[in-house]
Amino acid sequence: MTENEIQDKKLQRFSSLLLILAVTFLVFAAGYRLGEYKTKQQAKTANSTTSVTSLKPSQEPENMALFWSVWALIEQKYADQSKVKPKQMIYGAIKGLVASLEDPYSYFMTPEENQQSKDDLGGKYEGIGAELGMKNNQIMVVTPLENSPAKAAGVRSGDIILAVDDQPTQNWTLTQTVDKIRGEKDTIVKLTLFRNNQDFEIKIKRDQIKIESVKLSYKSRANCSKNCSKAAMIKVSNFGDNTVREWDRAVAEVKAKWQNKAINGLIIDVRSNPGGYLDAAVYLASEFLPINSLVIKQEYADRPAKEYKVARTGQLLDIPVVILINEGSASASEIFAGALRDYDRAELVGRKSFGKGSVQEALDLTNNTGLHLTIAKWILPKGDWINSKGIEPDFDIEIKLEDGNTLEDKTDTQLQKAINILIP
Repeated sequence: MTENEIQDKKLQRFSSLLLILAVTFLVFAAGYRLGEYKTKQQAKTANSTTSVTSLKPSQEPENMALFWSVWALIEQKYADQSKVKPKQMIYGAIKGLVASLEDPYSYFMTPEENQQSKDDLGGKYEGIGAELGMKNNQIMVVTPLENSPAKAAGVRSGDIILAVDDQPTQNWTLTQTVDKIRGEKDTIVKLTLFRNNQDFEIKIKRDQIKIESVKLSYKSRANCSKNCSKAAMIKVSNFGDNTVREWDRAVAEVKAKWQNKAINGLIIDVRSNPGGYLDAAVYLASEFLPINSLVIKQEYADRPAKEYKVARTGQLLDIPVVILINEGSASASEIFAGALRDYDRAELVGRKSFGKGSVQEALDLTNNTGLHLTIAKWILPKGDWINSKGIEPDFDIEIKLEDGNTLEDKTDTQLQKAINILIP
């Protein structure tokens, strides 16, 4: 083969790779997301495919020849050729392209990462379905979830997990334990449990677990033991696929109890809630605000601002409300808490929130990859942009928990403050 033929062969290969790179940017089903997640209604109305020609850069990038030279050198000279994989190299190049923006909320996702993002909002994961905690530096089962493999296998609240697949849990963190127990559907995990002064082994087949994002309970003052006044508490863990439906179910019960004077008020816990769908945040805020009230405004660099307002009659317009927030309350959580704060509709208890005030557009790309790209900032009703500064609570309360213990109601000083506000 001549030198010219070799060069032609290289150019053909590079042209093919350029086509792959271009096609990778073919976009479909675009929808707006707040924070990391799409707004469902917009996603439903944007199912058209964007053509490759409309995605050409405004000007030709400089030094693309340098990119391909480096690519060729890797192909020719890298010592471990088993690691030279064109698809992974393309994904890595795109990740680097987006990372050059130095924006932690703009990022490219591989097919696996994109699916995981969607599963998280859908409240789905694969494992055994048990809530874990720590007590006296031991991993403890707080509760097995209803209809879960853990419950079916006989796991009980209070069981101590001594080992996972014969690996002792001593000195493990909670995160390490969860990572070891989770796994693919239909695989087996063996737990060594301690209960009633004896240890025993139990094998559990993992399955897909569905977690509700809304949980309703009732709380009383810590020092009350008889005929106690109660406050309802709704814990919202994220603003996901099923949040609105689950919220409506909880609100119907709370409304009935409020009308029957069975509760003194409502606590809404969005602590460590990372956010989610914008329309879910607006929907929840609408439960407490008059019709046409502004919830948030999105400001763009290239188009007029867009306002999101209350468009329905709320069911809890007069119930006293306390919202629990902390450093992990971000994005949609901050919109919800901030809107109610701005209308003096709720008191905030806890710690200053995370401070995420930007809006991302979420794009599904070819081959099930994805791109999240910052396109706007959101502003609270009174004009506050909380990005990087968060929302200050009305009552700033730090939780001081002894090492090796999981938070309980009696040690949750933020929750106790909320209860005391509603039940004097």
